[in-house]
Amino acid sequence: MQQVPVSLWTLVAGIVVTAISIWIGQNHTLMPVQASLQAPLVDGFFSVMFTIAIALFLVVEGTIVMFLIQFRRRRGDDTDGVRVEGNVPLEIFWTAIPTVIVLGLGIYSVDVFNRMGGFEPAGHPHSAGHVAHIPGSAIAATLSDTKATTAPAIPPTIAPTIGIGASPQTLNKPADLVVDVKGIQYAWLFNYPDSGITSGELHIPVGADVQLNLSAQDVIHSFWVPNFRLKQDALPGIPTELRFVATKPGTYPVVCAELCGGYHGSMRTQVVVHTPEEYDSWRTENQIAQQQNLNQVVAINPADLSTSEFLAPHTHDMGISAATLESLVIGH
Repeated sequence: MQQVPVSLWTLVAGIVVTAISIWIGQNHTLMPVQASLQAPLVDGFFSVMFTIAIALFLVVEGTIVMFLIQFRRRRGDDTDGVRVEGNVPLEIFWTAIPTVIVLGLGIYSVDVFNRMGGFEPAGHPHSAGHVAHIPGSAIAATLSDTKATTAPAIPPTIAPTIGIGASPQTLNKPADLVVDVKGIQYAWLFNYPDSGITSGELHIPVGADVQLNLSAQDVIHSFWVPNFRLKQDALPGIPTELRFVATKPGTYPVVCAELCGGYHGSMRTQVVVHTPEEYDSWRTENQIAQQQNLNQVVAINPADLSTSEFLAPHTHDMGISAATLESLVIGH
């Protein structure tokens, strides 16, 4: 019986290892749900690295297992093994392959970093933009007769020069929403300069280009949203930036990924991604709730309404029209 050439066995093994590695690398469930425009870029890079890692694992461990079986000590064999001092072609091969892999992954990672906005954390004017206004659910009246009041001036924010900034597609364009984020032991504070809202949670509209200006009050913190595949350090005295677009409404955890003290593990909050309508309702309600002069915000007192005004919302249940109700009140 003719022996199968080693080259053929190597070819078959290579095909099997490649097929298994690609399948596992593209069908794993190790990552959480994607919820940002940047997430697919990171996941694509991770899948490539995971595929290569699986292939290397199978080759190295498979070779070890094969050698354990093939070159095991037989019963009664007390001779020494074959003396092998070196193999130059093999050493060149196992040095060249990792070098090519590392260089390829390095170039790929730089491309991903650039497309995410890592090469442009700043260098352009920052603007506290906002999404278009859609009427919310909160209604309030003021005691003042003035039709409009002048909004307090928003102090300029120092433009960060470190972090994830505008992507090549949004270069030189102001963000739709700017939020100032401060890390303190052991909480995250979110301030919305365009509306004056302060919150312990991050609320953003889906599809909006959001810019977070990060800072730290005490020690280094790290703002990490696993579902967005984004993480950026918040540094005392050095502003940093994180810019992204959320693509899926929902509530996602925010974790501090930098050891910042004894209660580091409890430094958690969440980012709530709203539809534009829901976000605008949240924004309107919180603007009213956080006004400094809350005594100027009043609800309508039923005692101050006329009879027809008080009964107007109930005309449908009464089975009469508003005009009929008005005539009955006047006649009375």
